[in-house]
Amino acid sequence: MKKALITGITGFVGSHLAELLLPKGYEVYGTVRPRSSMENIDHIKNKVKLVEIDITDPHSVLKVVGDIKPDYIFHLAAQTFVPSSWNAPTETLNVNIMGTLNILEAARKLDIETRIQIAGSSEEYGKVYKDEVPIRETNPLRPMSPYGVSKVAADKLAVQYNMSYGLKTVVTRAFNHTGPRRGEVFATSSFAKQIAMIEKGKQEPVIAHGNMEAQRDFSDVRDVVRAYEISLQKCKFGDAYNICSGKAIIIKDMLDTLLGFSKVKITTKFDESRARPSDVEILCGDCSKFREQTGWKPSIPFEKTMEDLLNYWRKRV
Repeated sequence: MKKALITGITGFVGSHLAELLLPKGYEVYGTVRPRSSMENIDHIKNKVKLVEIDITDPHSVLKVVGDIKPDYIFHLAAQTFVPSSWNAPTETLNVNIMGTLNILEAARKLDIETRIQIAGSSEEYGKVYKDEVPIRETNPLRPMSPYGVSKVAADKLAVQYNMSYGLKTVVTRAFNHTGPRRGEVFATSSFAKQIAMIEKGKQEPVIAHGNMEAQRDFSDVRDVVRAYEISLQKCKFGDAYNICSGKAIIIKDMLDTLLGFSKVKITTKFDESRARPSDVEILCGDCSKFREQTGWKPSIPFEKTMEDLLNYWRKRV
């Protein structure tokens, strides 16, 4: 039985990855922070082995990795909300960079045969010009937020540790992904929750929004975690791969898709407080490198993702 360690298992992506790995016979371990909410893994928490850890503490990371000696490490623990990175840049850089460094250092010091997936982000590309779309892995990295900067650093650390020490690292640069259990601070989930609240009569039939002209490449989280598992099976170590659908969707069209599933009439209004200091205009990826290496491709239509997300919030509110 292969041992898989998922850092940040209680998070949105981590919980879906655990769901994927358990039926395949993996022995799944997951790191949690003190007082972490277990809501996302309530249905599987008796099937996984949880360890409390501060990802920024190198000694606790070394002990956990040494005790488990995992065959696979999926490093997902991070501060993942881009707007928060402007309000708390120090915390974002510390968690995302030092957390990654601690995982890599633990594997190096213990000299264990483990494969390590580092969850990068399309935010690493940042400022993208129209003639650079769709974005390939060779595109310049011009991050436009502290979050994007932190992910570039983690990305490059993974590559450096492969080149310097031979660690079996793979970087996955996932573009936007969503689905059931997505945190409500993210646009798709915020809109879905508001629709569910309106349908239940708990909110006025108006949805507030920020920039609606940005374009994003959306994938279903269940497709993304499939890609994460495959990346450690078939990808070249020390390399980076885009994980995406290859299609750009305007935020307004995403909201219109959700509204199409609504049972009531809803209007929208602009809320300046939801706008970012700087926003990436378009993120649309090219995942042909990953597809050719692994055979992976998205399988869940965007409309199905949106419907499942809305139904998730309908049950919760």
